[in-house]
Amino acid sequence: MTILLWTLGAYLLGSIPTSYLVGRLRGIDLREHGSGNLGGTNAYRVMGPAAGVPVVLVDVSKGFIPTYFFPGWDGVASADLALLYGVAAIAGHVWSVFVGFRGGKGVATGAGVLVALAPTSALVSLLVWIGVVSITRYVSVASLAAASLVPLTAWLTDESASTVLFCAAVAAFVWWTHRENLRRLARGQENRFGRRKETEVEHGE
Repeated sequence: MTILLWTLGAYLLGSIPTSYLVGRLRGIDLREHGSGNLGGTNAYRVMGPAAGVPVVLVDVSKGFIPTYFFPGWDGVASADLALLYGVAAIAGHVWSVFVGFRGGKGVATGAGVLVALAPTSALVSLLVWIGVVSITRYVSVASLAAASLVPLTAWLTDESASTVLFCAAVAAFVWWTHRENLRRLARGQENRFGRRKETEVEHGE
């Protein structure tokens, strides 16, 4: 029962709809603007960096806190439970109970989980993400590239087998949540980072 309650707590923490709440404070429902996604990228695109950056930081913390702290608080003292709590937090972010089981794509919250589990892999992935965004201006491409490297870097840095498998599962999950982005990329319709078009904000394209 204790583990179940902490897992539920991790899910509820991950479910906090950060971008939705920030948007509402500004009189905007992000589900009706930009890509309609409740993640940091759409918050940045629609509301600018003053809103987008804090959203990303909070979303990262939603993954980091349960993964890093909950195993020491749950009275079980099993490091493997960090994986369970991390999965629950990511699931909460992607399928938030507070906004009709909608949410973001899990990249920022997954990054928070990774920082807690394998900080070296997290740093490498961050550098790759920054590099790919700088070159391509596509956040989706950068997220997919960074996620794909996570299990490899975790393996090369001698992380536990369970952590490597978890990283591989997260990478696959990120690819799955970006399936619409892949279709837009194939059609040449994917939005580039930094382009905050008024038509996108007004019409939700």
